Amino acid sequence: MNAEIIGIGSELLLGQIANTNAQFISTRLADLGINVFYHTVVGDNHERFKQVIKTAESRSDLLIFTGGLGPTKDDLTKETIAETLDRKLVYNEDAMNTIQAFYTKTGAHMSENNRKQALVIDGAEVLRNDNGMAPGMALTANERTYMLFPGPPKELYPMFTNYAEPYLLNQMKFGDTIFSRVLRFFGIGESRLETELEDLIDTQTNPTIAPLAGDWEVTLRLTAKADSKAEAEKLIDQTEQQIQKRVGQFLYGYDATTLAKEAFSMLEKKKWTISTAESLTGGMFSQQLTDLPGASSLFYGGVVCYSNQVKREVGVTKETLDTYGAVSEECAIELARSVRAKYKTDVGISFTGVAGPDPDEGKEPGTVFIGVASPSFEKVISLKLAGNRDAIRKRAVKHGFNTLLKLER
Repeated sequence: MNAEIIGIGSELLLGQIANTNAQFISTRLADLGINVFYHTVVGDNHERFKQVIKTAESRSDLLIFTGGLGPTKDDLTKETIAETLDRKLVYNEDAMNTIQAFYTKTGAHMSENNRKQALVIDGAEVLRNDNGMAPGMALTANERTYMLFPGPPKELYPMFTNYAEPYLLNQMKFGDTIFSRVLRFFGIGESRLETELEDLIDTQTNPTIAPLAGDWEVTLRLTAKADSKAEAEKLIDQTEQQIQKRVGQFLYGYDATTLAKEAFSMLEKKKWTISTAESLTGGMFSQQLTDLPGASSLFYGGVVCYSNQVKREVGVTKETLDTYGAVSEECAIELARSVRAKYKTDVGISFTGVAGPDPDEGKEPGTVFIGVASPSFEKVISLKLAGNRDAIRKRAVKHGFNTLLKLER
């Protein structure tokens, strides 16, 4: 199958909302081994939409439409597709019952145009909407597959995962199992990673290797086809072993994990508690920790010590600040050591540096020191980071979590 994803809505063309639906669907289709060759967006215009459908039919086997299934007059998706396929729209009883139940429960008045959301293309398989009122649809006609989804991501994402993917797997009618694994790297750039793996990427067949950079990390998606999941996993394991031999020191996790989650998991496994002293990052590291369920079991507390006065109150000596400055290795380790003692935790971590845009204490923006202290070790990580103020702070937080992960290596 070669797919085309078509977003419907003038708000997409005006830039009022981002087309995140296309990104999500492309990722899911890649996992299924379905090629996506085109992303198209069209406004709420009947004639232009018909032209888009005609063009898509000339070049794609799978046409996926998002948006335009609502109750208003400018929601024209199913009407236009039904017209193109010369099919009628019919009321779906289950969809109508869902709509009526919603209005009964809320006590709101159901206007006549809300009934429009229960209309589906005659002959289509209905994809249930567990988080809204407009159902999705899937049908095969003229040797092509057409799939229609509501625009709100909270409705589309679970509908696609729970109902559309099983439908597509049935339509594909082949025996191969497709399995993907995402390898996540930190501390190595995309260009260097590709250089280290250039021969593997150039000769890839099965599994395929797809690099992707974003948010100061790099990922590799390995996708294999085989007669069973076990065989596909074996193929991926063999490729991963080759990758690990070259760049394994930068690999920190798999699939949808994050540096924060992996560091949290490591602390949990070792039964280590942690406290924080944040100058440069202003509490960003602590926030990411407390975003994780169960953080209270290991994160005891933290201090945002932006001023030298507060650094002194945490435990940094006047001599250190006068001699080395707040942006220094000496200040970073004293902060980590002092906050650990203050909160009686196994680990203390600190962040100090220059976020910019101007230099501070004669040090350039991007100068960062991360201190880590425990009963058995103390260390300071010195960094030179590029980017604007926000980027430097966010990257420093990632380096903080990565520093914790390296403690067990």
